[in-house]
Amino acid sequence: MTNKHKAFLFAFASIVLWSTSATAFKLTLQGMNVENLLFFSSLTSTIVFMIFLLTNNSKVVFLTIKGKDFRNNLVLGFINPFLYYLVLFKAYSLLPAQEALPLNYTWPIVISIFSVLFLKNKLNIRTIIGLLIAFSGVLVIATRGNIFSLHFHNIVGVSLAISSSLIWGSFWILNLLDSREPAEKLFGSFLFGTVMILIYVILFGFNFDFELKYLFGAVYIGLFEMGITFFLWLKALSLSENKSHTATLAYLSPFISLIFIFLVLGEKLFVSSIAGLVLIVGGIIIQQVKKVHSL
Repeated sequence: MTNKHKAFLFAFASIVLWSTSATAFKLTLQGMNVENLLFFSSLTSTIVFMIFLLTNNSKVVFLTIKGKDFRNNLVLGFINPFLYYLVLFKAYSLLPAQEALPLNYTWPIVISIFSVLFLKNKLNIRTIIGLLIAFSGVLVIATRGNIFSLHFHNIVGVSLAISSSLIWGSFWILNLLDSREPAEKLFGSFLFGTVMILIYVILFGFNFDFELKYLFGAVYIGLFEMGITFFLWLKALSLSENKSHTATLAYLSPFISLIFIFLVLGEKLFVSSIAGLVLIVGGIIIQQVKKVHSL
C-alpha cells in the first residue's frame, strides 16, 4: 500500500470518527449533565495524550509544569478544554445537533478574521465573499430559514454555539504562536484544563447520578473527539503528498455528521440546517481555493 493510500485511510478514519461526535454529544447529554461530561471526556483525553508522550518522549511530560510552558499551558488549558467544551456542550444541550454542529463549524471563518486582526494577514476579496456567504448560512440556521423576520428559535443556544467557534479561534491563534510540538501542547493544555474542570465540577455540578452507559459515552468522546483521532489526522497529513488537498477532506465531516444525526438520533433534518451548512462550508472553501491551487 502506498503512502498516498495510507494517508487517505487515516484521513477517512479521522473524518468518520469526528463525524460521530455531534451524535455522541447528544446521546451522552441525555443522561449526564454538561459538567460531568466535560470532566470525564477531558480526563480521558488527557490520559491519551500522556500515554502518547510517555511512549515517544517521556521527558516532555515533566516539562509541562515548568517556566514558560507552565504559563502557556495554564492559558491554553483554560481556553481548551475548559471554556471551549463547557460552552460547546451547553450549546448541544439546548439545540438540535443538526443546528449546533454547523454553527460551531464556523470556526474556520473566525480563524480567518483573527488571522487578519492578530497575524496581519491580508484581507482580500475572496475572504470577504467567503465570510459573507458563511454568515448568511449562520442566519439561515439560526432563524430556521426565516432570515427576513430575524426570529431566532433559541437565541441562547445559538449564541453559545457561535461563541464556541470564537473560543476555538482564540485557542488556534495562541496555539499557533506556541512553538512546541502539537502533542506536547495538547497534553499540557488538557492536563491543566482538566484540573480546572475538576475544581469547577466540584463547586458547581459534580454528581454520580448517571448510568454506566453514559460514562462510556463520555469516554468515547474523550477518545475519539478529543484524543486518538488527533493522532490519526496527524498521521494522515504526515503521509500525504499534498497536505492541503488532504486537509480539504475535513469538509466532508459535517455532512457525514448529518447522516449520523438522522440515522442514530432520529432528528428530522430541517432544510434550513442543510442549506445553512452548505453555505458555511461553501464560504470556507471559497477562502481556501487559492491556497489549494497554489500547491
